[in-house]
Amino acid sequence: MITQTEPKTIREELRATGGTLLTTVKKLIHEGNVRRIIVKQGEHTVVELPLTVGVVSVVLAPMLAGIGAISALLADCTIEVERIEPPVEISVS
Repeated sequence: MITQTEPKTIREELRATGGTLLTTVKKLIHEGNVRRIIVKQGEHTVVELPLTVGVVSVVLAPMLAGIGAISALLADCTIEVERIEPPVEISVS
């Protein structure tokens, strides 16, 4: 019998400066397994981007423009990334 494990949510934190913020966010979006991106400065949430599988670049363009404008103002920030680890098939005898 083959069963599947539940998908896991993995959180990680990345550090970025204003100049690398937009590049890092674009890279994360293109990876495809990212569910949510949260940009924080200190304890304050600056931007929260919920991402879904069906989001197209037309919808993301205004968000990325906003992040580009914000990145000019932020010296040091944290990017919290929430990823989905796909289910794994397990063969049970």
